[in-house]
Amino acid sequence: MYVGERDTRTSDRDRHSSSGQDRRQRHRALSPVEVTPATGLAEPLNLLEEALRDGDPVPADFAGRLRKAVEAGDVEVLAARAENRILGVAILAYRLNVSAGGLFASIEDLHVRPEARRQGVGHALLAAAHERCAKHNISYVEAQAEDGAAETFYSALGYEPEAGVRVLSRSLPIIDDQDLPET
Repeated sequence: MYVGERDTRTSDRDRHSSSGQDRRQRHRALSPVEVTPATGLAEPLNLLEEALRDGDPVPADFAGRLRKAVEAGDVEVLAARAENRILGVAILAYRLNVSAGGLFASIEDLHVRPEARRQGVGHALLAAAHERCAKHNISYVEAQAEDGAAETFYSALGYEPEAGVRVLSRSLPIIDDQDLPET
């Protein structure tokens, strides 16, 4: 379990030049953030579905596969909470890497509620992910940043682009078993 403290320092950037108002004061102060492996998947999935899928639930078979991966120890779902409310989620996947001869970790999804951002929740999630990796003797963690804000967030916490690596992707058609000819 990771318990993170909110950063209470203020910089000139945090003050609005026209009003002198402290930008951090616009957010209600959070209690310390506690990050633990999720005990159930419904609440973390609801948060991710709302944020990443416009509220569209993941298919039931995917949720079942995720549950099995968590039970097998191949995936961990970390939930950040304060005041009994889930504020953020990180999905951490453990994978084999032949060239390294061991495991590496991939942060598959990391999301913090908009009203809880810039208050240490994302940092607490990453710190907890790093602790989990250390327990598995994993020294390499990767994350894909889909926008500039995410790249800035990860960079500020020591992540950097990997030289010579580019991610390529391709969408493949999904063939439903019902569409296959009988043999």
